Amino acid sequence: MTAPTCRLCGADLADTFVDLGMSPPCESYVAADQLDRGEVFYPLHVRICGQCLLVQLPAYIAAEDIFSDYAYFSSYSDSWVAHAKAFVEDAADRLSLGEDSFVVEVASNDGYLLQHVAQRGIRALGIEPAANVAEAAVEKGVPTEVLFLGEGTGADVAGRHGAADLVVANNVFAHVPDIVDFAKGLRRLVADDGTVTIEIPHLMRLIEGSEYDTIYHEHYSYLSLLTTQRVLAEAGLAVVDVEELPTHGGSLRTWSMPVESARPPSDAVAAVLAAEEAAGLHSLEGHAGFAEAVARVRNDLVEFLVERSRRGETVVAYGAPGKGNTLLNHCGIRGDLVSFAVDRNPFKQGKFLPGTHIPIRAPEALAEARPDYVLIMPWNLRDEIADQLHVVRDWGGKLVVALPRLEIL
Repeated sequence: MTAPTCRLCGADLADTFVDLGMSPPCESYVAADQLDRGEVFYPLHVRICGQCLLVQLPAYIAAEDIFSDYAYFSSYSDSWVAHAKAFVEDAADRLSLGEDSFVVEVASNDGYLLQHVAQRGIRALGIEPAANVAEAAVEKGVPTEVLFLGEGTGADVAGRHGAADLVVANNVFAHVPDIVDFAKGLRRLVADDGTVTIEIPHLMRLIEGSEYDTIYHEHYSYLSLLTTQRVLAEAGLAVVDVEELPTHGGSLRTWSMPVESARPPSDAVAAVLAAEEAAGLHSLEGHAGFAEAVARVRNDLVEFLVERSRRGETVVAYGAPGKGNTLLNHCGIRGDLVSFAVDRNPFKQGKFLPGTHIPIRAPEALAEARPDYVLIMPWNLRDEIADQLHVVRDWGGKLVVALPRLEIL
């Protein structure tokens, strides 16, 4: 079998970062009439390029098969909507955006961010490949085009709507198999003196927190600031500033400009690069050892659930995010250990988790079942969810997270 090649530099991918075995697509929720049918499982074998150090998952599944009809709606997370609003306020002040400005968001989802742009009287346009999600944005009053971004589509959008003062790409940069073509699309969208902001889960934080559940088929790349710079440079974009964010277990927000107009990078850029180098992320050898951390998380969670089962105690899951499906499938957890999951998203309710076939119910099912433990799957939202689930303590129930380590809250 031919070895996969790096999506950034083209070198053969001979080195493993972590191999999580086989798993179904994380957002392929199963309808009741599909339970007796087969499911397709794909490898979750993450490689690292020995030449450019990009950590990446080969494109086992085409992006069109994942994102054309999508189950994730950003607005179901109150804290994420608040995060987006704060960003819009900051960007508007930093870049002096006003009524004559133009903002484009790529992977704009259900309008969770651009609604705040539109409310400020700034012209906004969303680009979203999932038609079902884009429809929700349009209902919010956010004009949205249904397409996948690349250099060609970026040039077409800019030709019809004009170049943008700000192009936003939150948690999508890792979701594209042809990341260089996507970056070139960003460059086509932005004005020559404009700004591109990108938010990405930070590989350094993923390693520090053993956050392996963020590895799934729609995450094609796992990025450091170093590798992000290298990708953007291929598209003529230079990172001029960076912020470290708490979202998704630790993220980066990069501010980039076309190289022709880019100012010198801020001290923050040098500081994050230095931290990455100190953590070993500027060498191939520094990426070793993640598999051992993954095994610890798996063993702790399985041992906890088995012990609860022996005691006759019940455990249910709160949330049905894609990351949770990586964790549950890798750990071999089924309905005998986690009775059901609840989720606020009505699109998921009444369906079953891929691979595990754990049923998904509305949040009201928690109070009806009164479980002994509630396992919070989107652990990155633990504080928001713990506040929502204060009622669990009324019947003596407890909240649990598996990552970055098993913890009873």
